[in-house]
Amino acid sequence: MSQVVIVGAGPGGSMLALLLARSGVEVTLLEMHKDFDRAFRGDTVHPSTLEILDQLGLAEKVHQIPHTKVYGPSFNTSKGLFQPFDLRRLKSKFPYILMIPQAKFLELLTAEAARYPNFHLQMSANVQELIREDGTVRGVRYQTSESEGEIRAQLTVGADGRHSRIRHLAGFEPVKTSPPMDVLWFRLPKLDGDMEVGSGLAGSFGAGRILVVFDRCDHWQVAFVFPKGQYQQVRAAGIEAMRQAIVDLQPRFEPHVETLRDWQALTLLSVESSRCPRWHEPGMLLIGDAAHVMSPVGGVGINYAIQDAVVGANLLTRPLLEGRLEENHLAAVQRRREFPTRFMQGFQALMQKRVLAPALASTQTTIQIPTMFRWLVQVPFLRDIPPRLIGFGIQRVSVET
Repeated sequence: MSQVVIVGAGPGGSMLALLLARSGVEVTLLEMHKDFDRAFRGDTVHPSTLEILDQLGLAEKVHQIPHTKVYGPSFNTSKGLFQPFDLRRLKSKFPYILMIPQAKFLELLTAEAARYPNFHLQMSANVQELIREDGTVRGVRYQTSESEGEIRAQLTVGADGRHSRIRHLAGFEPVKTSPPMDVLWFRLPKLDGDMEVGSGLAGSFGAGRILVVFDRCDHWQVAFVFPKGQYQQVRAAGIEAMRQAIVDLQPRFEPHVETLRDWQALTLLSVESSRCPRWHEPGMLLIGDAAHVMSPVGGVGINYAIQDAVVGANLLTRPLLEGRLEENHLAAVQRRREFPTRFMQGFQALMQKRVLAPALASTQTTIQIPTMFRWLVQVPFLRDIPPRLIGFGIQRVSVET
């Protein structure tokens, strides 16, 4: 019997497993996939997470993974290049966002956790049901390609993403919002003489579309943003029209788009934002996307999941080791994390409403940044607020156990 079973070996689940294992808690981590070698939505590691990794002695190791650094966005506008904020203004050892393959990041976390004999990882484990006894969740039953298994535990943690099986089995329904956009996610090759993206991230607006480009060392990771509900319209126009739309937004990509020969090269990401009113019941806790799906604005989803994990480990380790875990301990995790989550989701909604929605509704070929907004980001005190929000949220989180 494990003291904790965590379902979902994403950033939040893997970090929680590592923190609990290093504190002496018997923990089993279940992952439905056979490995981490697959495409992920996000690869951003923010200053908040880098400081946590530094506490654990892992900052140097994560920097050894091939990466690029993002210091802030740069947008082409009707009045030239516009940089709304610069993370280099942060008072941190790591004033940047690290872009690394999430698969490599998860391998690092689970390999570090595997140094502790009380950590157990089971891949290809699909959870089938929750074990309930006297109104309390006491573990899970799962299935692999070869057998069925059962793990009983004091605590079951759902860290299994936006389509959480644990959340579904518990009967929890998130309250959803509908951000005004969807995204086509794809790669373009790097060619000789390519543009420089000094800040690591560049954006272009035009004719109701947004193109966001991330420098990923050996390729460009591209997000083509368009109004929600228009995917069938975009696809019906054909791949050639898609290539032309990319070139219209970023003419330098004209030779690159020839590599987009069919729709298999593009992945549709349906953007959503949601939050469960309740993250827990006796014996069970939800964290990360299972509890709250973040909008892609600011790329903070991974880091909020990791902050959930750190707060969870800080508050739950002692009750677990002493065998006195109660639901009020789980409620304390939600209390600590709900306000920062709600605040960030509110900030994201504001940016979507005031900046993204007008840009996606516009027929202009370039976007105009309001003069007042341009002025505000030059004010010394005000210009430091966005970097702090993106880098850390409204509070720094650190490992206490």
